[in-house]
Amino acid sequence: MAEAERIIGTPDTPGAGTGPEQRDVHGTDRADGAGRADAAADAAADADAPAVRPRRRRVAVLFAVAAFAYALDLVSKLLVVAKLEHHRPIEIAGDWLKFEAIRNAGAAFGFGEAFTVIFTVIAAAVIVVIARLARKLYSLPWAIALGLLLGGALGNLTDRIFRSPGVFEGAVVDFIAPKHFAVFNLADSAIVCGGILIVLLSFRGLDPDGTVHKD
Repeated sequence: MAEAERIIGTPDTPGAGTGPEQRDVHGTDRADGAGRADAAADAAADADAPAVRPRRRRVAVLFAVAAFAYALDLVSKLLVVAKLEHHRPIEIAGDWLKFEAIRNAGAAFGFGEAFTVIFTVIAAAVIVVIARLARKLYSLPWAIALGLLLGGALGNLTDRIFRSPGVFEGAVVDFIAPKHFAVFNLADSAIVCGGILIVLLSFRGLDPDGTVHKD
């Protein structure tokens, strides 16, 4: 009898019931736990996916606006250098508005001609900051504003790098000459418009990530 109990085992015997059936139960539990973890990870990825698509669209708008502003500025400067430089100004609205080719070694609107290299560094820094902001950009108005800033900064930076008298010291081509105002170019206009839009968005409490806050 004792030999039979030893072979069969009893429920009260320590170690009884540790056969393949119990091991299968634990194995199933572990598999279920892993499955739930994978399902949770998939759900988190699915939740993040809709948020990534709007950000990519906003970034695409930013670079599209920047490319348009940059191309417009570049083409206008090439035309001014080829057709207007060393020629008489073209009157657009009498004395109130003329096109006149001017080489500007300073900042926007002719200010600070003694600090050309510093303005070059500032323009490069602005480009880097905008590129970093693009990683958390979900607001369409901010995308347009940053695109204008980026295109304008790239336009004037191109002049400072490639035009005379030398690299990082090049003079920017200006040609829009209103009466009683400084001569400027389309890159300056894009920078000013982008800056004004950013100020308006900040007053409204709209952040680049799309959130709205009230002070």
